[in-house]
Parts: sequence; C-alpha cells; structure tokens
Amino acid sequence: MKNACERFGYESYDASVLEPAELYRGKTSEEIVAEQTYTFTDRGDREVTLRPEMTPTIARMVAAKRRELTFPLRWYTIANVFRYERPQRGRLREHWQLNADIFGVEGVEAEVEIISLAHQIMLDLGANESDFEIRVNDRRLLNGVFKDCSLTEEEERVIMRLLDKRHDMADFDEKLSDAVGPERANKLKGGLSSAASSAHLEELLSLLYKLGITNVHVDMSIVRGFDYYTGTVFEVFDTSPDNNRSLFGGGRYDNLLQMFGEDAIPAVGFGMGDVTAHDFLEAHGLLPRYVPATELMICVMEKEHIAHALRLAQDLRREDVAVAVNFSGKKIGDQVKQANKLGIPFIVAVGDKERDSGHFTLKHLPTGNEFILPAENIPAHMLSALG
Repeated sequence: MKNACERFGYESYDASVLEPAELYRGKTSEEIVAEQTYTFTDRGDREVTLRPEMTPTIARMVAAKRRELTFPLRWYTIANVFRYERPQRGRLREHWQLNADIFGVEGVEAEVEIISLAHQIMLDLGANESDFEIRVNDRRLLNGVFKDCSLTEEEERVIMRLLDKRHDMADFDEKLSDAVGPERANKLKGGLSSAASSAHLEELLSLLYKLGITNVHVDMSIVRGFDYYTGTVFEVFDTSPDNNRSLFGGGRYDNLLQMFGEDAIPAVGFGMGDVTAHDFLEAHGLLPRYVPATELMICVMEKEHIAHALRLAQDLRREDVAVAVNFSGKKIGDQVKQANKLGIPFIVAVGDKERDSGHFTLKHLPTGNEFILPAENIPAHMLSALG
C-alpha cells in the first residue's frame, strides 16, 4: 500500500488517535457517532473520541494549514481506527486502514487518479482484474431522485443508511416502505432504476477504460455511509463467491472543509482496511508466506560464549544483517528447532572452536547446506545462498 501510494506521488502523514468528539458531529454519519464510537470524557473534562475514520482528521489538518500547503495536495496514511461494533468477519473493533486523499482538483481527473491508485493496490496485492470489480455512482444523481420524491433531510439520511446496507438486508423493501411510505418507496425505487448514469460518470468510465481499467461499472446502489460525500462515490467488491462483499471505497467530499470555517477545497479519497484486505487475499489464495525479519540466529553453546556471540552479532548488524542471539541456554539442537519454528533461514553456532579459530559454520536451514567461513564473509554467503 505504502509503495503504491508513493509511486503515485502521495506523501505520508500522521495524526493523534484522539480527536475532540465534536469533530464527528455533523461531519460524518450520525449513526457512527451515536452508536459506533469510543467516546469519553478525559481528565480535563473534554469529550474525546478514538478516531473511527481519518477523513475528518485530514480535513481538520488541511483547514488549519491550508495557507502553508501547496495544491494539489496528495497525502496518505496507514492509521489504526476504532469502531464500537460487534466483531464479525471483515469487521473488528480496531483495525489498520490506508487512507489516500487528493485536495485541490475539481475535475474528474482527481477521481480517475484515486480509483487508479485503488486499482493498482489491488494488482500489487496479486489480484487479477477478474478477482474484483469497481462500482461507481454519483451522489448528485441520488439527490435528484430524492428531490423528485420530496424527501426531508432526515428522510434522506435514513434512506442513505438503508441504501448503504442494501446488499446485507433481506428486508430492504419493507424498511424503505416504513421510512417514507409505500407510494414514495415505489417512486424512489423507480427513480433509482431509471437514473442509470450521468455525463460525469460516463467521462470517468471513459478515462478509466483508456488507462486499461475495465472492471468498473455504474451501480446506483452505491452511496457510501458518510454524510460528507458530495459527488462521485465508489466501492471495490470481491468477486469470489466465498467472500462476495464490499472491500473498501471512497469518493468526493468537496464541502467538508467549510465545516471548519474555511472556503471549500475539492477533495477525493478512499480508505482500505487491513481486515478486508486479508479476507480478500485468503479467499483468492494470495496470502504470502510469512517471512520473518530476522535472517540469522546465533546459537550460544555455553554461557561463557555470550560475549563473543554479541560481538559477532554487532559486526554482522553493521553489515545490514538482521541477527538474533539465542540466550535460552538450551541444547544446540533445541535452539536450531526454535530457529526453524520461527522461520529464520540461517544459524551460526558459537562455542570454543569458533571463538578460537574465528571461523564459523553458517547453515542454511531450508536446504541444510553448510559453509565454514570467517565472520566477514558471512553476509556475502547469506546473500548468495538466498539467490
């Protein structure tokens, strides 16, 4: 994720995990604020919230520093966020989430770039285009349908929540009828069916197709759950029957900075969580084999050899070798088993012979190959053995 964002010219940022609770009131979904946040009063009698998402945070940051920033502004972060909800497949109360946003571009090219970045991340994870699809919509189309149905602002919010959960609801039609009455519910469904696309969406799709991104189409049921979206919205869906669900999404939110007393700045972004990414990789057999950061374990034969082992480790670390010294005092065989269990590919044993001769036996555990060599040659032989 980090690599893809930086190839697109995005810069990393970070922020406090705690925000004033007021940041989310009127700037996000009322349902999330009321039911899905960890909100409490701190020792200074301030009401604070563990951030449930990053978009209000970045909007606050940009609003505070807008006169010092250069636009277009491309920022990304991989931050932990918190939701007080029932843990289930694809949803945990704490997870890590990539957020990427571009500020200062009014045109469709910003949406093309953001969707292209999301598409590239999926490819970088090992997916083929057939493994996922990108569904886009335009909140302005929905606003037109809502206006034709004479919905109040509160009814619009309720309908948005229903539409956002539509794919997970067996009783959508019933709840829609309860919310606005049978007659307007039927008119609403008819309006959603007939409002198939817009010139803006067609231009978006045309530009994406020219970039070779063809697994994208218009879906009027895509609304996203946050109130701040103002135009294009999109979601990435897994096509696997074992995990056929929305993975992540985003959209345009041009007016959010106005809520901080600043002039509007056009903005587009998306968020991608680690939990749904993991489920996607698992469903498609793409989970990579775990490779530990530690490359070499030094097995210590006796306590009196620890000082020499530490000196060897220090020398190797200065050559950029990741080394762990085994202080367990166990038999060498048990130390080797531990290295195998941890997935560490190389071991070196340090005893009287090694201390006196200055030569060590470097063993590559996956193949069983052994090399007797001086300490200064260990890094080169490790690199050679790994190909």
